Amino acid sequence: MNNSDLIVRTLEQAGVRWVFGIPSGPVLTLIEALRQSSVQFVLTATETSAAFMASAVGYLTGVPGVCVSTVGPGATNLTTGVGCAWLDRAPLLAITCNVATPWLERRVQMRIDHHKLFEPLTKATFACRHGNVGEIFAQALGIAMQEPPGPVHLDLPEDVAQAVALESRCAPTAQPLSPDLSNQIAAAIAQALQSSKRPLLVCGLSFTRCAASQNLLPFVERQNIPFVTTLHGKGFLPESHANSAGVIGRARRSDVKKFTDRADLIIALGYDPIEINYEEWVKAGTPIVHLSTEAAESGDGVNLIWNKACNLDAAIRAMSATPAVTNDWSIRDFHAHRDVWDKALRPASVNFAPFQVFDILRERLPADGILAYDVGAHTHQIASQWRTDMARTLLATNGWSSMGYGMPAAYAAKLVHPDRAVICVVGDGGFQMTAGELALARRLNLAVPVIVLNDGWLGLMKVKQEKRNYALSGVHLGAPPESPAHYFGVPCRAAKTADEFRHALDWSLALNGPTVIEAFIDADSYSTTVFD
Repeated sequence: MNNSDLIVRTLEQAGVRWVFGIPSGPVLTLIEALRQSSVQFVLTATETSAAFMASAVGYLTGVPGVCVSTVGPGATNLTTGVGCAWLDRAPLLAITCNVATPWLERRVQMRIDHHKLFEPLTKATFACRHGNVGEIFAQALGIAMQEPPGPVHLDLPEDVAQAVALESRCAPTAQPLSPDLSNQIAAAIAQALQSSKRPLLVCGLSFTRCAASQNLLPFVERQNIPFVTTLHGKGFLPESHANSAGVIGRARRSDVKKFTDRADLIIALGYDPIEINYEEWVKAGTPIVHLSTEAAESGDGVNLIWNKACNLDAAIRAMSATPAVTNDWSIRDFHAHRDVWDKALRPASVNFAPFQVFDILRERLPADGILAYDVGAHTHQIASQWRTDMARTLLATNGWSSMGYGMPAAYAAKLVHPDRAVICVVGDGGFQMTAGELALARRLNLAVPVIVLNDGWLGLMKVKQEKRNYALSGVHLGAPPESPAHYFGVPCRAAKTADEFRHALDWSLALNGPTVIEAFIDADSYSTTVFD
């Protein structure tokens, strides 16, 4: 058994099922070990997509996703996707296969300092040497899963990968839990509710990692508290619930802020400011009870009356035991807000608008279906408009917010959940960045419809220029050409009206393989929804 075999056995024991990447000379020994294991090597078009796929797998499963690259340019390509795992809090191992050990301190072709490259993007970076490989990989797995989860980098020289292993397989070590502060939390919540007339609950990214997330709903109902979420928090409390008041900081954010500004207490459970800072949406001076695995950083006007790192499941149990306290909210308040907000998200349009695409997709996608979407103006619209009652049915990047995420994430989701419907939405700019991954989908026969919102603009930047009264410059992709019959052998259809889109979607969902639908939309509605 060589060290590559040892690495693969350690990954198998941890529950890893895929390693995403691109071959090169230094990577071949690891690929050969994977070939003889239960872990599948998945060839991607770019290392960036490999890391995005690993990040999505880590988020969906809780088991670290794994990606691999070669030295130098392969490693730099990998960093963009690794950054997604870093700021979106997904467990991931990033393996860079380096030149042989004697060359590590030499100035040779392609070699750079991988550790300095990955240090600001990872929880830890390790150098694999002969005799420490199993121990280091076990340690890396534990660190990646420790709260808050994130990426760990491992640098593997070619001679170390080929050398006979000196260790047996190693299991990841148990990681410490956040402190149980139940008694303090129960007292703080009870006192805050007694002093409040309009309390509001907000749930964010850290809440998505709670084992007891569904146990929060009885607290919401007993206290008659409205709740909002961040983009990542969607679906972990049912958005069909009467007390659901929407998503902060996204499309028609002004309507949501009018509602949240009425609150005189914010209970923030599992809130991670990496998505949006408190001062960007909380009215200055409003008391905030911050319950998360990390304490929040304060800012101007941020009134944190409780701010300690704690075990979130224990916090939910403590909150659930809090006696009911009457407040001034009414169901009419919630309904009136939702009616105004929903109408504002769908402005009058004589042309085929993006909100029509999303309404049709919501009609067709089953409750447990997964929607993965890229970064752009549509990110804001989907976050606000889309409704789901199921956890982890929406895949997006928020902390990192890099274009190019949507298609790799969708294909990763289909690998994790082959029996569930998965759809991807991507703008025309993002599609240009990742269209090559359609070859991956065709090769693996991943039945994922990719919906390309084709309007000829970098829509989000267009809206930002409009808001600043700038002339439109550097954001026009050109008049969209007619759709081809296929991309890389993946069949494609065009849709220029809502009816054409429904027919194209039915065609796509009926096929047992990847497809592309180009939805030729009028993006003017973004100008009145995205930042208003």
